[in-house]
Amino acid sequence: MGVLSFLVPILLLLAPITVIGAGVGEDYVRPAPRKTLSLSWPWNRKHSSGPQQVHISLAGKNYMRISWVTVDKSLPSVVEYGTSPGQYTGSSEGENLSYRYLFYTSGRIHHVVIGPLKDNSVYYYRCGGQEPEFQLKTPPSNFPIKFAVVGDLGQTDWTATTLSHIDECHYDLHLLPGDLSYADYQQHLWDSFGDLLQPYASTRPWMVTEGNHEKESIPFIKSPFQSYNARWKMPYEESGSMSNLYYSFEVAGVHVIMLGSYTDYGEDSEQYAWLKADLAKVDRERTPWLLVLLHAPWYNSNWAHQGEGDDMMAAVEPLIYSAGVDILIAGHVHAYERTERVYGGQLDPCGAVHITIGDGGNREGLAQRYLYPKPVWSVYREASFGHGELDVVNGTHASWSWHRNDDHELNSSDKVWISSLAGSGCLRTRVL
Repeated sequence: MGVLSFLVPILLLLAPITVIGAGVGEDYVRPAPRKTLSLSWPWNRKHSSGPQQVHISLAGKNYMRISWVTVDKSLPSVVEYGTSPGQYTGSSEGENLSYRYLFYTSGRIHHVVIGPLKDNSVYYYRCGGQEPEFQLKTPPSNFPIKFAVVGDLGQTDWTATTLSHIDECHYDLHLLPGDLSYADYQQHLWDSFGDLLQPYASTRPWMVTEGNHEKESIPFIKSPFQSYNARWKMPYEESGSMSNLYYSFEVAGVHVIMLGSYTDYGEDSEQYAWLKADLAKVDRERTPWLLVLLHAPWYNSNWAHQGEGDDMMAAVEPLIYSAGVDILIAGHVHAYERTERVYGGQLDPCGAVHITIGDGGNREGLAQRYLYPKPVWSVYREASFGHGELDVVNGTHASWSWHRNDDHELNSSDKVWISSLAGSGCLRTRVL
């Protein structure tokens, strides 16, 4: 009896952070981890002479950036495009570069901007005058618009499942709040990641921001984000930013701001000054929805990465609160969580809804322990791989849903309607 009396309090203490049960949310029983995909190592890569790792992104209103890699460094940075298969009525020339990373030398990385393009239209294109022909669809210019959302992807079997589920949701635009390839200094993994994404990222715009796994810095030898910046060029110049690590864009009544958790964000920083100027230009009549994406979450009730977003939150949260940001999406924590509208750690009807979605499927696995008692601002939390869908129906209402990987696409695990702050009284007295 003495041993039992000693053990019971300890077991009761540990029980809340143990993932047990057969329900939903924290009580969901997850299947065993899957194996890592068979990756393409440097010595067994298929060195095709044609375009590889093709992905597209927005590059200003009615323009699209096509990015790809070639082994043959003599091939031109040219994209031919048109609205019918094999019939190219437009052609654009762009830039190319390569980089060295210790003993690795990248292929030739091409970036070409095409346009102007019609909204909500299908275009056929080819890169560098080479086959194959690709097909893309431009986003709509008006509501509704659908975003697929996932962070911390990596390259595992779970990642492949996540990507296939995303492909089934018929999205217009993909948002990724950091941690893409999990190359972690092994540069050939950037190549295999590009190959893995090509069937999806070559057909719809993928808008990304950096995470900690994109740093890849080596003191006195390599500056951070060299590989990321070379391969994933975003429309930072088009949005007046000085850095590819933070930028903004507008699409169909939504203003989206992608921030950098791993570059200076204090009140004296270039990022803070740019953000303040960008928010001041937002017209909530034209873009009633205002979204922010970054990597390290500010509101997180998981044991993983506790407090890592606190400094940025202290500096930047008052600014986005004043602007009336509707939703803030983060990654980093390998689990899902959604909050009520919150500001300064307290429930606030004029604050942002915070969503953590760093559960794309990477090799590091899930963050399965949560803090108890559950914070008042936390609505739903679950350590499972999955993806999110944000369906912005009109200027006042959007549907958010999160889909667990082992669910059928029609069965979302968490779903909520969100109203835009543009239609509330929250913005009447705001001053940036």
